[in-house]
Amino acid sequence: MNKSILFLLAFCIFFGNPVNAQVSRLVNKVKNTVTNDVTGKPDSGTQNAKQEPEPKCACEQPQLILDLGGSLKLMYSEITISFKDDGSMLVKDKITNDFYIIKDGVTQGPIKAGDPKLAGFDNIDDRDRPKETNLWANNEYISKSGEKFLIKFGGKSYGPYAQINEFHVTKSKEKFAAVVTENVAVTEDEGKKMEEAIKNAKTDQERMDLSMKYSQQMMQKMQQAGGATGILPKLVTNIPGADYDAFKSKGGMLNSNMKYDDILSTSFDKIIDLKGNTVLTLKEDATGARDLFVNTANTKYAVYNYGTLTFSDGTTMSEMFNLHWIKVNGQVYLAYMYYSPKRNAIMQCKMQF
Repeated sequence: MNKSILFLLAFCIFFGNPVNAQVSRLVNKVKNTVTNDVTGKPDSGTQNAKQEPEPKCACEQPQLILDLGGSLKLMYSEITISFKDDGSMLVKDKITNDFYIIKDGVTQGPIKAGDPKLAGFDNIDDRDRPKETNLWANNEYISKSGEKFLIKFGGKSYGPYAQINEFHVTKSKEKFAAVVTENVAVTEDEGKKMEEAIKNAKTDQERMDLSMKYSQQMMQKMQQAGGATGILPKLVTNIPGADYDAFKSKGGMLNSNMKYDDILSTSFDKIIDLKGNTVLTLKEDATGARDLFVNTANTKYAVYNYGTLTFSDGTTMSEMFNLHWIKVNGQVYLAYMYYSPKRNAIMQCKMQF
């Protein structure tokens, strides 16, 4: 009996689940199994799992995304999941540290850590992520042009720019917006050389002379770039009527995930477009929310938090994850995934929004 209790404590400490909303249900199942062992009751194992109810967010005709009980033989409690904008899904088996990539119903794997195929996925351990010195190295729209960057979108070129601070593309792949800086007073390489020279100076006078020299060089570079305005961030986009000043006075960071075919932002209690217009006003319980979704008609929003989606009309859906936009036959849907105990699989549903 003591061994069983110790097993329960150890299991609960190390138990991991990529979807917080379903942790309690799975932990309770483990507790029941150990309790049956302690009291001498028979353990029905797989039968109990099949009898466990489907989550409340389950739909009538879900799409099968990943069969955990098939040839992969993965345990839902022992995997982590990450996604890319192209719809592909990365599954990591925490027992073997192997990876699997699923896209359009096709599974690749097992894939070992460090493989270039893992690049571009979010929320995987940093030691498994190939290292990149260029932030935009895997961006299909951005390329290097000497020491600067070029943006190529819709058959047009934008730039070159010394820095690209933000870059966002809508789910339709038809619109983009970027916050860029055309010139900088000093590049990263130049800055390192200046710091090294000042550090190696032998006297205080030599350090002062170098500081004055570099300050004059930076001032000259700023004047050549058009003064202070040449080194200030600006908005580059193909969205008509965008006004960066009006947007920045009310909004914050750009967001291309909030709405299917638009790039928006949030202030404290408002959702703002790139023209500075208020799209929707948020209720008090939604202010400051990170994951917001706006419907096509701009008439309502939804907030996702720890497995629960709360709509602006007060209704909720729970036990879901990976909310994302899809478009089928001209209709925009908000899709989501959930774990099905009945099928031991990850399923996907979609709803008009």
